[in-house]
Amino acid sequence: MPKSSKNNNNEDYNNSTPDSDKMIVCDNLVKIYKTKDLEVLALQGLDLEVGRKELMAIIGNSGSGKSTFLNMIGGLDRPSAGKLYVDGKNLFRMTEKQLVEYKKNTVGFVWQNNARNLLPYLTAWENIMTPMLFSGESARKERAAQLLALVGLSHRKNSRLSQLSGGEQQRIAIAIALANNPKLLLADEPTGSVDRNTADYILDMFRELNEQLGVTIVIVTHDKTLAKKVNRVVSIRDGKTSSERIIKEDYINKLNDMSLDWGSIETQEEYAVLDRAGRVQIPKELLDEIGVAGNKVKLEVRDGKIVIDKPETENMMG
Repeated sequence: MPKSSKNNNNEDYNNSTPDSDKMIVCDNLVKIYKTKDLEVLALQGLDLEVGRKELMAIIGNSGSGKSTFLNMIGGLDRPSAGKLYVDGKNLFRMTEKQLVEYKKNTVGFVWQNNARNLLPYLTAWENIMTPMLFSGESARKERAAQLLALVGLSHRKNSRLSQLSGGEQQRIAIAIALANNPKLLLADEPTGSVDRNTADYILDMFRELNEQLGVTIVIVTHDKTLAKKVNRVVSIRDGKTSSERIIKEDYINKLNDMSLDWGSIETQEEYAVLDRAGRVQIPKELLDEIGVAGNKVKLEVRDGKIVIDKPETENMMG
């Protein structure tokens, strides 16, 4: 007998992705926001894979689609088209009940706005216990104590939001996000409201958590220095993956070297990403550097390399 649609949904929810080494698989992912008079295409066929236990960053200008992508994989918004798997779960096929379980047990969030992470009338310890409402009281207290120690704030367990510095608030937010042992941790501009030294400390903490707990961590950031200190950075432009930056081998073992001026050195190699039709997005700053003023470029093959150049005559521009 054929399975019911409910059973099919459960089966799709539990099925592994084709590659079990991947925590996130996006295939031609599309998101359209509709209002009465307007349609906005926020994601335009995004292709991206994130490996299990990977620590990586996503960058992009405002409106590029990076926050939309974060909401998709966090289960906060539904995709419009394409394929999206996280931890083998098909986010297109989830029922509302499955989505609640997914957000509770698979994914954890750290927001830039600490007022969104912490309840101001609770202590740090009570905030960390809040996501564990369905656990026994002794188990909640023990887990909260472990997480406070993990982020180095056991001595601040009885402090409220107003008594914590910005960096301490973010560390408590990380502990809250880890309360239910998620496999995937999502951080939205986690260093956006702290100074450089605190930002470095928070990134080092993410790296330690990634190594110790094996949790996959995806950081959305505008912080170029932070982005230079992770192994892989994906750049999203106009709702598509446009390029990837991979850390150079020389810097892999120097990520904790505070004597280096990470803001001024090039620690990564940048690679353009081809879409299914062989198209590539060229960053505007590179086009400006070679003097491209219109919407046309010259392509030719020289010595086995594809060379992009500005048009030779003015009448080619427009």
